[in-house]
Amino acid sequence: MRSFLAFVVAALVLSSCSHPTPPAGRWEGTYESADALLAARVEIEADGGVRVSAPDLEGVGNLSADDLAAAKQKLADGLAAGWDGVAPRQFDFDGSTFRKPGGIAPQMKWDADAKRMTLVVYIGRNPSVDIPLRAVSDFSSNPWSS
Repeated sequence: MRSFLAFVVAALVLSSCSHPTPPAGRWEGTYESADALLAARVEIEADGGVRVSAPDLEGVGNLSADDLAAAKQKLADGLAAGWDGVAPRQFDFDGSTFRKPGGIAPQMKWDADAKRMTLVVYIGRNPSVDIPLRAVSDFSSNPWSS
């Protein structure tokens, strides 16, 4: 009986040390401020590999409506064209925050209860920006139109 109890306690201790599994799926989203545009895609594979791409354009504050639409389309086209070349990377995941291995700064945030993914982006020397992403079954050709 003692050995069984020791086995159960050991199993519980070991399971509490295991790393949480990142949520598999696809997300996309956009960001627009007075001076920057960004289009993002995230895919988390079943093995925990993370593919992420978030090209941005800065200095868009003075664009006309037509030029702004063209800039958004250019970002969307570049995101789609370059996606096949994005290699999966491993991140440290604590159940809610993704960080580069050994890193401190959050790269993504996962709210398991709401099933909501947020990409944390660092544009230039500006403070980080949280970009809410929406879950998708397949990526759109233009995340701005979604």
